[in-house]
Amino acid sequence: MSESTATCIDILLAIILPPLGVFLKFGCKVEFWICLVLTFFGYLPGIIYAVYAITK
Repeated sequence: MSESTATCIDILLAIILPPLGVFLKFGCKVEFWICLVLTFFGYLPGIIYAVYAITK
């Protein structure tokens, strides 16, 4: 599986459940915890941050 395919799958998972997509990309690092907190504050901020973190 190519890197672009894996990134595309991570983005789709980030739209469905933002912390999951970030967790699969980074593990339990700070990016995951930021995404989890943002998702608790609101679903849309969690999605925006997850897509940003995965694509940066």
